[in-house]
Amino acid sequence: MNIESIDYTTKIPNNVNLAEDRQVLRALESWHPGYIDWWMEMGPEGFQQALVYLRTAVSVDPKGWAKFDYVKMPEYRWGILLAPKEEDRKIPFGHHYGEPAWQDVPGEYRAMLRRLVVIQGDTEPASVEQQRHLGKTAPSLYDLRNVFQVNVEEGRHLWAMVYILQKYFGRDGREEAAELLQRRSGSADKPRMLGAFNEATPDWLSFYMFTFFTDRDGKMQLESLAQSGFDPLSRTCRFMLTEEAHHMFVGETGVGRTIQRTCEAMKAAGIEDPYDIERVRKLGVIDLPTIQKKLNLHYSLSLDLFGSEVSTNAANAFNASLKGRFQETKIEDDHRLEHSIYPVLKLVDGEIKRVDEPALTAVNMRLRDDYTADCQRGLDRWNKVIGRTGVNFKLELPHVGFHRQIGEFKDVKITPAGVIVDEGTWNRDIGKWLPSKDDGDFIVSLMQPVSEPGKFADWIAPPRIGIDNKPGDFEYVRIAA
Repeated sequence: MNIESIDYTTKIPNNVNLAEDRQVLRALESWHPGYIDWWMEMGPEGFQQALVYLRTAVSVDPKGWAKFDYVKMPEYRWGILLAPKEEDRKIPFGHHYGEPAWQDVPGEYRAMLRRLVVIQGDTEPASVEQQRHLGKTAPSLYDLRNVFQVNVEEGRHLWAMVYILQKYFGRDGREEAAELLQRRSGSADKPRMLGAFNEATPDWLSFYMFTFFTDRDGKMQLESLAQSGFDPLSRTCRFMLTEEAHHMFVGETGVGRTIQRTCEAMKAAGIEDPYDIERVRKLGVIDLPTIQKKLNLHYSLSLDLFGSEVSTNAANAFNASLKGRFQETKIEDDHRLEHSIYPVLKLVDGEIKRVDEPALTAVNMRLRDDYTADCQRGLDRWNKVIGRTGVNFKLELPHVGFHRQIGEFKDVKITPAGVIVDEGTWNRDIGKWLPSKDDGDFIVSLMQPVSEPGKFADWIAPPRIGIDNKPGDFEYVRIAA
């Protein structure tokens, strides 16, 4: 079978020849009903019978891999899709640098690799769970369709990780695959594994921030795993990145459209001061300082996903040639990091300083720095939106030590400007930096659903072009009566 085309004759679409891999096919088919039960219980609430204009992968050729059509979400053809195999691929980093890529799990790294796959896998259903109520308050059919596209693709990414577990990890893998359907985002008893995936997503601005910041962390993690010496994982993640790009597009354009509408409303009303929050809110739009606070929250939560700045676990995964760096093959060094150093921000004698650490243990820090640079490019584009309207305001990423629960700065209070403060100052000023309950209540008050084709809620601007180049009044979701 041509690896770039996908077999749709089986219950589980795939390009990994499942028809001839009976044991794995049976394992996946026995997992499938539990997945559908989970989707019906925890997937988008109230829209399981709606016809949604979704894209489905029909190929893994990057030039034309998707087709669009109406489908009910529970009938979406989730599949097992790997990027094309690179013949004679060599491991690009770590202790096994230059050796042929592995097609099977090396015995000595089995537990470490399984943990990496499970953590990645756990984030996928978690975000579906976090977003399940958003359909009820969608600002347009365009946005409603976009959240559902993100949801079904997060579901497919779960399938991708479950395939790896089922095929390469035997009974342990089957047990882990079952557990992925047992945990729940925000549950007191069985929460998801990473903190940011247990946070609520109460409104659409939160969703856009999540898809911009937290899915961007997902991009960085997938890029790192795409370098893996374990070739099936590398190929899985390479195709997942193709889909992940849309999720970040939804986030970046969603925040950008929110900003644009706010600035246009301010200009039309003759409001020059972005901090005249009461007047701006009376226009029915989200004021820019509150958007900054939401940005501060989601950026800081997402930074925690990278783990500690100095990490032996990250060093071990790199050394084992399991998880590399962002765009590893483009980095000009020895790709072993046995004698390299990397600057790490640390708290030294009460001051924040850069300290040279062994690059091997600072792999997380390097990935986080790459992430911050990637986020900044998005902020630059948002600030251009503000600049074009003539409003005097600039969005900024807070200091990496701000509002941290993990790593070097978890026990210290640092302002968005990077100033260390005492507990009293922090408690006094926290409302300037992070969204308050009143901020959240105001945003939620704007979340009135709009379901007429071509119409948008007053707090957000329409997109410049439609999905699949459809016209502005296209009916992206046909809501069941």
